[in-house]
Amino acid sequence: MLRMAVATAEETYERMQSPLAERDIKADYVSTAERTASIDADFGTYDVGFVFPPRIAEGGVADAVLSVPWVNDREAVLRSRHKGETLARLAGTGVPVPDTTVVSDPIGEGKLRAAFEQFDPPVVVKPNATTRGIGVAKVADLDSFLGVCDYLDLVHDYRATGDRSFLIQEYLPDARDYRVMVIDGDVVGAVERRLPDDALAAGQWKHNVHRGAEAVGVDLPDDMHRVAERAAAALDIPWLGVDLLVSDDRVVVNETNARPTIDAATKYEDGFWDDVAALVRDTARA
Repeated sequence: MLRMAVATAEETYERMQSPLAERDIKADYVSTAERTASIDADFGTYDVGFVFPPRIAEGGVADAVLSVPWVNDREAVLRSRHKGETLARLAGTGVPVPDTTVVSDPIGEGKLRAAFEQFDPPVVVKPNATTRGIGVAKVADLDSFLGVCDYLDLVHDYRATGDRSFLIQEYLPDARDYRVMVIDGDVVGAVERRLPDDALAAGQWKHNVHRGAEAVGVDLPDDMHRVAERAAAALDIPWLGVDLLVSDDRVVVNETNARPTIDAATKYEDGFWDDVAALVRDTARA
């Protein structure tokens, strides 16, 4: 049986253990963060790893000790880690993305004003490297935008802060939000993230599941298939969640996730776990 190290102990790990065991792959949780570890620590013996650990520095120690190939290695994770870089890579290959400006703080109020005025408000302001919608704000006027930037200045003023960047992005009203799962370049399923009616009536607009949205399995039309697969090919990431926003006649890639959460298998195409197992085996052989 193939032994696979998994660096997170959340939903994906819980959901993968049984179906992969049925396919002769034993998934074990290997703690790489919030612990002490000697640089020659014994993490166990494994054949393959499932996605490079979420904390790059500590993950590098575990990677050196484990010495295994990863489904989504360090470089693949980094290509999807910073939203601005990801969108620039995608746009450079012709994949449609929202209009976006990357701000490297500090730049001064004049340049912030000029950046805001490039867009038709409201605009979305988001950190460059967070997940689950954390820190994302929608602002409708210049004063509110500058106020948000003031708070970001306070955060970025701390000299140990490594990432001092954030994004200004066009807001797509009434956009439908999809998470598409792509394995080895092929779409294997998708969910639409829908907010409850009362949340919409209250003005909520973020479609993150962790913010109360429901992930509903859907069949994607061909054009959305193509956009998601083009995004995975452009980033060269074999295990990828691609977030699509669909508004009017536009389909754009809003973000990607090289560590996507696995949902219930019923929301994916038949053979989903066979595809996952095949990817793990191919990675181990490589």
